[in-house]
Amino acid sequence: MRLVVLMALLPILSSASLPPPEGSYKILFLLPYTTRSHRILHRTLATNLADRGHQITMLTNQAPSSKHPNIHEFTHGIREADYDSFNVFEYLKENEESFAPSAFIIETLGRKLYHIQEVKDIYNKRKEFDLIVIDSYMNDVVYPFVHEMPFIVLCGMGLEPMHSAVMGNVLNPAYTPSMQYLWNHPLSLIQRAVNIYGSINFGFIYKHRETVPVAQAEIDKHFPGLSPLLELEKNVSLSLINSHYSLDMTQPLLPSQIEVGAMHCRPGKPLPKDVAQWIEEAEHGVIYFSLGSVHRGEFLPVNYRNIVIEAFTQMKERVIWKFEKELEGLPDNVLIRKWLPQQDILAHPKVKVFITHGGLLSSQETIYHSKPVLVIPIYFDQPKVAAKLQRAGFGITLNLKELTVPLVVDSLNEIINNPKYAEAVGQASLLLRDQKETPIDRAVWWTEYVIRHRGAPALRSPGADLSWIEYLCLDVLVLVHVGTFTLFWVSKKLLALACRVNKKKKTE
Repeated sequence: MRLVVLMALLPILSSASLPPPEGSYKILFLLPYTTRSHRILHRTLATNLADRGHQITMLTNQAPSSKHPNIHEFTHGIREADYDSFNVFEYLKENEESFAPSAFIIETLGRKLYHIQEVKDIYNKRKEFDLIVIDSYMNDVVYPFVHEMPFIVLCGMGLEPMHSAVMGNVLNPAYTPSMQYLWNHPLSLIQRAVNIYGSINFGFIYKHRETVPVAQAEIDKHFPGLSPLLELEKNVSLSLINSHYSLDMTQPLLPSQIEVGAMHCRPGKPLPKDVAQWIEEAEHGVIYFSLGSVHRGEFLPVNYRNIVIEAFTQMKERVIWKFEKELEGLPDNVLIRKWLPQQDILAHPKVKVFITHGGLLSSQETIYHSKPVLVIPIYFDQPKVAAKLQRAGFGITLNLKELTVPLVVDSLNEIINNPKYAEAVGQASLLLRDQKETPIDRAVWWTEYVIRHRGAPALRSPGADLSWIEYLCLDVLVLVHVGTFTLFWVSKKLLALACRVNKKKKTE
């Protein structure tokens, strides 16, 4: 009972209001390549800024969706960067070990983006804006916009070691997991060695071998003489990080690194009438199934689709499934819709479990709304997120390739009938909600702070200006080793000389 009461009060206790802004600012969001989930974060920030009277311009790879009078959206229309048409299941058949076709997309964006008239117009007027906001991953091609301009980044994937190093905060690989790995702490000697290799390798491939070099080659054609992209990147004023210590590992952060994890999360709103009725009339509760905004349900291979459908026929609970097409032969306990208000569904007390792909935003929503999970990760960072959810006791993770009907049924029944999962995620929800201010209020305040202080140079770490050799003091170590060797060599020579002199005296 105490847990329920506290969770009911915390949304009210943590919803601090901000003082009015000093003026109306013009803010440019540059999102030439971003997924729908990352766009949700940017749209959340943009909408809250627009509500405070600021004028927002957004350049994206997706169709305009906001109806806010202070938000003006432009779609560049480059087909290769249209994530809606990306079928991850087809892609993984031929690229099982790869994260994403990043180099090809970045090269195409670099070649085509600055030939679009609307992009040219925004670029030519860029200094009319008070601030530029960029997504931290795979948007290097827009760094020409930030030349001599204050800008911040929004880290949609949480605290990224690669970007944190740009800020001047190199995360310690002895305990900070790289993009690929997640281990229990403390890490063994072998795990630390592998983690260091993975951290260095991912950053090297992205910045020096594949993604950034192809972007740089195209940008040089449009802007000859402009500073290199990696140099422009270092001028970032602030990073808003989609993480929180209650969700992720506790890490040392700079004043310019602000945690705003779950800033898109909110209390539930009334559901559409048909969905609300379906849930309310569910005698044994409801299972909610969604693969997120990128992995469309219609792309799920038929063999896996048939497995989950057969599993649902064996469950006494009702099922709500986000699926973009009509399906025949569904059991009576399954309701499908092309679009569903996910947070409003998760907020309903009759929802017992959330079947998810393990996207970061979905995982934050399930914790915020205190719902245990059955996670079926597909690619990129999802296996890592899934492992974290299972390790924390919030649910069970299944391998997509190993799915069977009994495995799905047994896992769902275990999660629904064993109270330990609901209790664990309930405690995590309390920690996430128990903040002196809402994450979105914090994000808005710091965004305006950077504008008020014209880039906020006081936040900048001196470490951002150091090369990796200087940051790690490798030159100092070389100097110490050379000095030690020189001292040893000189001492040895002097000792040898003294011995010879002493021997000569004895012979005389």
